[in-house]
Amino acid sequence: MPVITDTLILGAGAAGLMCAITAARRGRRVLVLERSNKAGKKILMSGGGRCNFTNLHVTADRFLSANPHFCKSALSRYTQWDFIEMVERHGIEYFEKKTVNGLSGQLFCRQSSKQIVAMLLAECAKAGVEIRQNCETLDVTREQGFHLETSTGNFSADTLVVASGGLSIPSLGGSDFGYQLARQFGQRLLPTRAGLVPFTFTGALNEVFTRLSGVSIEAVISNARASFREDLLFTHRGLSGPAVLLISSYWKPGEAVEIDLFPGIDAKALLMEWKSQRPRSLLRTLLATRLPGKLAHELEMLLWPDSSEQPLADWSDGQLQQLARQLQAWKLKPAATEGYRTAEVTLGGVDTRDLSSKTMESKTPGLFFIGEIVDVTGHLGGFNFQWAWSSGYAAGLQL
Repeated sequence: MPVITDTLILGAGAAGLMCAITAARRGRRVLVLERSNKAGKKILMSGGGRCNFTNLHVTADRFLSANPHFCKSALSRYTQWDFIEMVERHGIEYFEKKTVNGLSGQLFCRQSSKQIVAMLLAECAKAGVEIRQNCETLDVTREQGFHLETSTGNFSADTLVVASGGLSIPSLGGSDFGYQLARQFGQRLLPTRAGLVPFTFTGALNEVFTRLSGVSIEAVISNARASFREDLLFTHRGLSGPAVLLISSYWKPGEAVEIDLFPGIDAKALLMEWKSQRPRSLLRTLLATRLPGKLAHELEMLLWPDSSEQPLADWSDGQLQQLARQLQAWKLKPAATEGYRTAEVTLGGVDTRDLSSKTMESKTPGLFFIGEIVDVTGHLGGFNFQWAWSSGYAAGLQL
């Protein structure tokens, strides 16, 4: 005989646990089925082990979706302040990580992301939620409710919530199971791809970036759809850092990005000033006062190798103006991204046209989709966790 309950939730991640807590508080019998050996694996590794659990500045324009308005209802029903209240109630110390530009407002645990998982599990236990780990769902059918065949037994419930996550970081359990289930029940899916992910390069540029591996600078990185001013990190495979992760969600294969190495500065005026005041100096020497020395050297080899030993007095104004344009619009064409292996999120997924923005219920009565599997993807900085909390709460109120 199957185990019968009110609600089954597939996935004990951020969205699934929040949904379970919300529904159980309303008196529903909730059973969470988790295929891995531990709840909240992605929470545990996030934020360098400190979990960037939300952001003080949550607005709809920090999320990507084919329907940019879809996320508004859930985000307004359960806000960052609601989650912060829970964190404070559990005595978890946190801090705001501030950057010079757009990523201020990020909240991290002062000690460990384990505290967030422990908090959620404590809330589950208090509300009477049951969580079964190492439970692989093998088959789902629907006839007067939902019936699941799993590796640990059979289960039945009136409502089923799919909170199984996306394809990102398969080593932590990312899979296409939720998408397969969505197709089975006639849900439309939008193409998926890796988001918040480093760029890779090949050929000569890969060799350059390998030599620069570990060097970090503040820069503006842009394409036709977005622009971000944040830190950029050179790696042995290409480019990473907050600026790159952010633009990657707006990048299309085959297109170039532009990097401004002098954000907020008029590079042309600066070069002309150097020519006037330091005419006998070499350009790389002066650039090294504004950029890391290793980067100044590599730029010299890329952009003005034939003039490397030429003092600024011997440069024409036109040459310096052209170089200034290159330094503020350095065009680079990534070969690819690092893919789902290191991606923080999965773009695309369950089409929001088939979901209620208020409840997250699909066109199949009693079937809900929440969290990363839905075509709502946040920027870097705690926004994806907030979407998990908010979408899980919205569904939990309806179960």
